[in-house]
Amino acid sequence: MSAVAPPRPDDPAGAPAVPVRDRGAIERRLAELREEFDRSFADPPRSAVAGHDDLLAIRAGGVRYALRLTQAAGLFPDRPVTRLPGPLGALLGVAGFRGAIVPVYDLAAVLGTGAAAAGPADGGTGPRWLVLAAGQPAVALAFAELDGHLRIPSDRLVEEADGHGPHGCLRGIVPLPDGARPIVDVPAVRAAVRAAVDAVTGPARHSEER
Repeated sequence: MSAVAPPRPDDPAGAPAVPVRDRGAIERRLAELREEFDRSFADPPRSAVAGHDDLLAIRAGGVRYALRLTQAAGLFPDRPVTRLPGPLGALLGVAGFRGAIVPVYDLAAVLGTGAAAAGPADGGTGPRWLVLAAGQPAVALAFAELDGHLRIPSDRLVEEADGHGPHGCLRGIVPLPDGARPIVDVPAVRAAVRAAVDAVTGPARHSEER
């Protein structure tokens, strides 16, 4: 008996169902892509790519922003966050990163574009992405949506010497075909968070921690 050729994708009867083994291959490829993306944070600073800047296109509080990849030490989806009671509305809680317990702040709340909300891990619909800020002290920022990675020619960026927006946390603009995005300056966000903590606990506590 001769073998029957499988239907072609353009066959009027429709394409055949994807075999289980093919689905497994797709899942493995997706895992490889995620691993490559995670590994990119361990590569040399992205600004080393001559003439280009690498950024993450994100959304926080329904507003579109960009983050410089050189200011991030890692990106994590749906990381469990242990909620903590406290007077700081932007503080979501703490999460574990590489053996360290790090405070997690809602970026939209810090920027004044939305109140802190529970994430999917806590049964809420709030921010699902966490970016671990580069530098010290360790801090993670939560945001709702990741739109993707941007590699932009450096001469297309609108650079700003001083920050603007809430707490001066926005510095620079990325012009894009679908509209410009302000660039969130992560060190300025860390400074705003520390100022909020100082307002509650007093600066002396930070002096002791140093």
